[in-house]
Amino acid sequence: MADIKTKAQGLDPNLKARDIVEMVKQTGNIYETLAIITKRSRQLAIDLKHELHNKLEEFAVSSDTIEEITENKEQIEISKFYEKLPSPTVIATEEYLNGEIHYHYNDRHQHHSGRR
Repeated sequence: MADIKTKAQGLDPNLKARDIVEMVKQTGNIYETLAIITKRSRQLAIDLKHELHNKLEEFAVSSDTIEEITENKEQIEISKFYEKLPSPTVIATEEYLNGEIHYHYNDRHQHHSGRR
């Protein structure tokens, strides 16, 4: 699987209206659909934060004094890039509609997966 930023780069970052009938085809219930998208969105937010932090650390400049703050051009560009990515909710919704999210219900012992 490609990293999140690569996958998200081609997505429209703007929210748009969705067909609810299409969204509930897999689950039959809008609340279950939204719960799945929400859980995936939270995972993506954590992963993106971790990915951004790791990228910024690559260009970190350590200094001996706390007063020394240097603006690192690479860090600024990386931060700007990540700010322009679609929100985790937009990414998760696209993944769900494309059948890329696999989920299961622990209490029902039923397994579901998105379309391929």
